[in-house]
Amino acid sequence: MTNAMQTSSANRPAAANETVPQQRYLVPPVDVFENEQSIMLLADLPGVAREQLHVRVDGDNLVLEATATTAGPENMELVYGEQQVAAYRRQFTLSRELDTARIEAQLRDGVLRLTIPKAEEARPRRIEVQVG
Repeated sequence: MTNAMQTSSANRPAAANETVPQQRYLVPPVDVFENEQSIMLLADLPGVAREQLHVRVDGDNLVLEATATTAGPENMELVYGEQQVAAYRRQFTLSRELDTARIEAQLRDGVLRLTIPKAEEARPRRIEVQVG
């Protein structure tokens, strides 16, 4: 995983002849579950704090972006380190059957749980048949 990511040089201006490396993202593994009322996505985002997690709907796309950092021990200074900052990104195309205005998100123990309800008109319903 040593070459799987690069840190961005966004904090300093690039020289005229210097090329700025493009941010590389890790693709977090995601499990998708469905029932009659909603779909649920479980994304593994180890080391991601709530403040470093961004979930947005852009048109028909659901976009997950996050940055994971590791904190060192209190009152200690890092003198040598091999751990890199992990930047995650994943994008999904959403069905119009989903009610994106009611998405719920919860981050716990490095797992993001997104619950996306289905629109009322997209849910299965039982039709009563009248006799007569």
